[in-house]
Amino acid sequence: MKTMINGIINVYKEAGYTSFDVVARLRGITKIRKIGHTGTLDPDATGVLPVCVGSATKLCDMLTDKTKEYEATLRLGITTDTQDISGKILTEYEVNITQKELTDTIMSFVGRQQQIPPMYSAIKVNGQKLYDLARAGKEVERKPRDIEIMNINVVDISDDCREAVIRVECSKGTYIRTLCHDIGQKLGCGATMTKLVRTRSGQFKIEDALKLDEIEGLMKEEKISEHVINVDEVFGECPRIEVCGDDEKKVINGNFLRHDFCGERVRIYLSDGEFAAVYEYSKEKRQYVPFKMFLA
Repeated sequence: MKTMINGIINVYKEAGYTSFDVVARLRGITKIRKIGHTGTLDPDATGVLPVCVGSATKLCDMLTDKTKEYEATLRLGITTDTQDISGKILTEYEVNITQKELTDTIMSFVGRQQQIPPMYSAIKVNGQKLYDLARAGKEVERKPRDIEIMNINVVDISDDCREAVIRVECSKGTYIRTLCHDIGQKLGCGATMTKLVRTRSGQFKIEDALKLDEIEGLMKEEKISEHVINVDEVFGECPRIEVCGDDEKKVINGNFLRHDFCGERVRIYLSDGEFAAVYEYSKEKRQYVPFKMFLA
């Protein structure tokens, strides 16, 4: 019997997998086609990759927008064409800095700023992905993007100051390998990222993440539902509203609701308890209108 899943699975992406590989493997494990991930991780990177299944795929864009936390290792004294250790070494320099200089430089990147994305990225310029251009030996101008680094914690610095481990909380669209590269540029000795682990994506934490083999085992044991986060849990801060009668018909048809609900957004449930939608208040229309619909 096919197990129906509508929700989010907190996947631990292992090294060697692309985010697309994870989705493809999950389709094979669950026999469900409607699956989408919520934020690309490079093949060498590991950690949290929330995956939306079934009706939860409507949340992919929202979950991608959430803040993220990473633990990265950077090596000073070298630069590569990919800004991580997998790339071709471009330069090598002596490292003559103190731990205080390194720490102060790292911490100077906290705050709102603009970051130029790396050539080896999936961003498109004139319809072409940057990494395709980079592999063809071409480099094009990239527009800087607004990002925010909320916090950096310097976890460890080697005695010779050639290596540091940092934990970074940042906005969507932040490239941690570019952050490592920029730290090296500011220090004047160059740097590249040697390891990256995503420890959190929005509300999803690494300690709760499941490896693909674990998910496969849970599917065989028919216990996967115990590890699926329901769609409405993502909107847990929104007031719960249960509708019936004419209002229920309006929700089923995706129509507006004229009510003085408490909250800018509210979770709407049908009279049988089924989670139906999230509605948000429109000041212009002075009514609640559908924000996301989740009825099958």
